[in-house]
Amino acid sequence: MSLEAEVGRLKEERDAVLLAHNYQRPEVQDVADFVGDSLYLSRKAREADRRVIVFAGVRFMAETAKILNPSRTVLLPDLRAGCALADAITAEQLRDWKAAHPGAAVVAYINTSADVKAESDYCCTSSNAVKVVESIPADREILFLPDMFLGDYVRKRTGRAMHLWVGDCPVHARMRPEDMDRARRAHPGAPILAHPECGCASQALPQVDRVLSTDGMVRYAEETRAPEVLVATEVGILHRMQQINPTTRFTPLDLGTVCPFMKEIDLADVRDSLQLQRYVIEVPDATADRARGVLERMIAS
Repeated sequence: MSLEAEVGRLKEERDAVLLAHNYQRPEVQDVADFVGDSLYLSRKAREADRRVIVFAGVRFMAETAKILNPSRTVLLPDLRAGCALADAITAEQLRDWKAAHPGAAVVAYINTSADVKAESDYCCTSSNAVKVVESIPADREILFLPDMFLGDYVRKRTGRAMHLWVGDCPVHARMRPEDMDRARRAHPGAPILAHPECGCASQALPQVDRVLSTDGMVRYAEETRAPEVLVATEVGILHRMQQINPTTRFTPLDLGTVCPFMKEIDLADVRDSLQLQRYVIEVPDATADRARGVLERMIAS
C-alpha cells in the first residue's frame, strides 16, 4: 500500500482531518483535506467534524487548533516544526513591553506562541492585519508584534502610529528591494507578488505589483492570465498555485526562500502521527482560556 493510501485509510480509521499549510511539502498538501493560510486553517479546524486534527504546519498553528478545539485531539507530526518568528518574543518580554506602555492595545500576529496570544488583546494574520488595526480606536496606542516588516506595512497602509517589536521571519527577511530590481530586469512584464513579511515589501512598494497574504496569492493564481508571475514568499506555495493555474508560470523571486521548519513534516511523519497518535499538542487551560477570545475575534473578522 502506498503512503498516500495509508494516510487516507488512517484518516478514516482515526476519524481525523488533515490540515496543511501552503508552505508544506507538495506530497503533504496533496493528501490534505484542507490546504491554506493560517486564518483559513484556523477556521477549518473549528468547523471540522472530526475527533482528531492532524496539523501539517508548525507548532503555533497546532496550538491554535487546540485552543479553538479543546475537546479534540490535535497532533503535530514532527515536534521539530517550530517557527523562528514565533520565537522572537516570549510572554515575559511582552509583559515587560506592556508595562512600559500601560493601556496600549497589543496586536499579536498569529505567528506567536499560545503564551504570547494569552497576553494580547488582538490576533491577526497577514490577510486581515490591516482590518484588525483599523478596528482599534484611533486614540489608542498600539503595540504590534512580532514581525517588524508586516508591522511597517500595516502602519503605512493604515496611517496608524504603532510601536513595532523588532522581530522577523529569517526566510522572508532575506528578500531586499535590490532583489526586486534584479527580478524585474530578468523577467520583464511579469507581475511581482510579495508577502508583507518580506524585508522588501514595505521598502519596495513601487516595484511590487501586489502585496498579498498566501491566501491572497492563491486567489490571484485563480484569476490571473499572465504568462509568468514572480512570487516573493516561501516556495512551498508555488505547488498549489501551479496546480490551480497550470497555464501561468509561477517563478520564485528567490529559490532559497525555503523555511526549514515548514519542511520538517513529510508523508511518513503524517502516517506515523496518525498510526501512533503522536505528537499530541496540549495547551494549559489557563493559557488557552485567555488566548481563545483573541483567536475567536480574529476568525470572526
